[in-house]
Amino acid sequence: MKRIGIIGAGIMGSGIAYLAAQQGFEVVQYDALEGAVKRSHAAALNRLDKAVESGKITTEDRDQVWSRLTEAQDWHAFGTVDAVIEAVVEVLDVKVDIFQKLDAVVPDGVLLATNTSSLSITAIAQATRRPQDVLGLHFFNPAPVMKLVEIVRGEETSDATVTMAQALAEELGKETIVVQKDTPGFVVNRVLMPLFIEAMRMLEEGVATAEDIDKGVRLGLNHPMGPLTLADFTGLDVDLHVMDYMYDEFHDDRFAAPLVLRRLVRAGHTGKKSGRGFYHYTLHK
Repeated sequence: MKRIGIIGAGIMGSGIAYLAAQQGFEVVQYDALEGAVKRSHAAALNRLDKAVESGKITTEDRDQVWSRLTEAQDWHAFGTVDAVIEAVVEVLDVKVDIFQKLDAVVPDGVLLATNTSSLSITAIAQATRRPQDVLGLHFFNPAPVMKLVEIVRGEETSDATVTMAQALAEELGKETIVVQKDTPGFVVNRVLMPLFIEAMRMLEEGVATAEDIDKGVRLGLNHPMGPLTLADFTGLDVDLHVMDYMYDEFHDDRFAAPLVLRRLVRAGHTGKKSGRGFYHYTLHK
């Protein structure tokens, strides 16, 4: 593989595009939002400039990586790629529409991957004529840094497609696990969401402060980051969406989102870098 198509220029799409260009791939990136890809590429150039300033790379390295990033003007640009990775909003209908469009222009046998963190690979694959070529390729944020990629099989994903995805992830410098069954949340989120939920419930019940809950998990379980801090970082709106999806699929209270999370999201406190997540709740409840 030498040429990768990326759908999406948000946090994950931009991170995957930057990573692929770093690793020597030609990257064709598309986003329906006008100006999104240009902003993504400008952020990549800024990151490359900082790497030059710190002595991590040379100006020649920067120019080579930068030259590999191009913007797709329409869907036909994906007719010449060796793989496509979709990384847009976690809404099934949106992803289904994208895969229908890709199916019309991407040659058969080309890897079609979705970066979904929880949605059904099988449902997305059914939007195409070649579900055997479709799988989940779940990167973690920030994509250039985090080592793991979950490879998720749909009901009809072929062994050859899984092998192709493993080779691609390896070329991107990642380690992989294969999720053999298309289950909501896959492996990591299925473990992570109940951890988030229990930490949130303890905060809601007044068992301990957000600081002490996080400190307990960091020092007692040797996690690098406490669950409430991590939930803020991943985005409370995203966490709520994943919990609701998993609850709807499993009908299991393990995945029922706590009221405190709904209140924060409703109030616009979505965490991330805003500093207005669970620590804000602790101070202003």
